[in-house]
Amino acid sequence: MSSKIFRLKIAVALITAICLAIVLLAPSPIAPATTSRIDKNSAPLIIKDFSGIPQHVINDAAESAAVLFGNNQQKNDKFIAHLLAIYLEARDKDIVIINNSGGWGWSPLENFPNSQEFVAGIEGKLNSLGYDTLWLDHYRTTKTINGCVSELMFAADLYPMKVEDLVVRVEFLISHIPDITVILSGESNGSTICGEAMQVLRDNPQVYCIQLGPPFWNDNTKLDRMLVLRSNGSIPDSFSQGDIITIIRTNLETLLGISQEYPGHVLFYIGAPGHDYSWQYEGVSSQVLAFLDYNFNHETQ
Repeated sequence: MSSKIFRLKIAVALITAICLAIVLLAPSPIAPATTSRIDKNSAPLIIKDFSGIPQHVINDAAESAAVLFGNNQQKNDKFIAHLLAIYLEARDKDIVIINNSGGWGWSPLENFPNSQEFVAGIEGKLNSLGYDTLWLDHYRTTKTINGCVSELMFAADLYPMKVEDLVVRVEFLISHIPDITVILSGESNGSTICGEAMQVLRDNPQVYCIQLGPPFWNDNTKLDRMLVLRSNGSIPDSFSQGDIITIIRTNLETLLGISQEYPGHVLFYIGAPGHDYSWQYEGVSSQVLAFLDYNFNHETQ
């Protein structure tokens, strides 16, 4: 028995050493996030020509970049170009919806099943209430090993930079487009960054949040102007509610060729029944529409 315990300790020590080596030897994961419009084939929003943008807006973008990235001029320039591009896209809009995907955080909304119905449902409701909307995909991670390391660090609460990056973008838009409203939308792992950003922005009445299936380890304390769903109304979300036994059983059955009655996946491959928030579920669409109606329909307020 003692020899088995000794081998276990050695294995744990080796795994820990490998993880530390990855973190220490990999390039710094601190890098600006990128953003795209969901209707522009995921092309990153970035500009080089700042003409037509008020100088005080440019100066503020530069100050924001310096706060996040210090003296790293390359990262500062990239962040400024992204931030000003977002400003140009948003300045004539009423509501900006910033989507944060699940998984590693590098996938556009269009990659997720039934995303078109989800966008159409929300946009249709807001348009009917008289709002002009802009949808953005926020890519918090690059599709690299370094990006994976940064996301693991973020999940372990060791990398607050991602939250700060998102918060700065939201505050910048609200500061320079006074009548704008921002909705942070997150699914699965993407809900984590939305919830943490909302904690920082909790006192700003122009920011709202919709979270679909946040991880079970994220309690996401309910705040005003926030909707948190941990079930699609048909079946409890095994991932969001921490039903590990169901997740293990489901994946074992899948390996044995046993078909699953309820859809739902984590990281696209790990089966998690109920971790599915398609617009077709009454428990999803009705609650999202009620949330929007309550907060944005001025005739009922």
